[in-house]
Amino acid sequence: MNRVLLDQGLPRTAAKILRETGWDALHTGDIGFSQAADQEILTYARLESRVVITLDADFHAILAVQNEKSPSVVRIRREGLKGPELANLIETIWPKIREQLESGAMVTVTRQSIRIRNIPIIDKNTEVATQQTR
Repeated sequence: MNRVLLDQGLPRTAAKILRETGWDALHTGDIGFSQAADQEILTYARLESRVVITLDADFHAILAVQNEKSPSVVRIRREGLKGPELANLIETIWPKIREQLESGAMVTVTRQSIRIRNIPIIDKNTEVATQQTR
């Protein structure tokens, strides 16, 4: 099942539309997180095994700086989408990114492209091996 958490800047109606098509979709406003800090949203998503969908670049920055391996985050770089348009976009891109999201990824979606970066950014095993060879 596709478990997602839509961030505050996205239309609540998108979560409703996704639920109607079988998704387990929540909006931060539905769970009392409309004023929550990004870190709180990430923690909730991690505990609930949800992918965060947002307009906010800060989520990717937090994951990178903290070298986290979850939750996966999809950043939509297309503002002004209405609920039906956003739900359609999510359903369209999901098959292309699902596998990476399941193993941990930061995804950026623009009009022209989908960029995927696996997380954690630095694999601790690789980092240790690199340090030992210096």
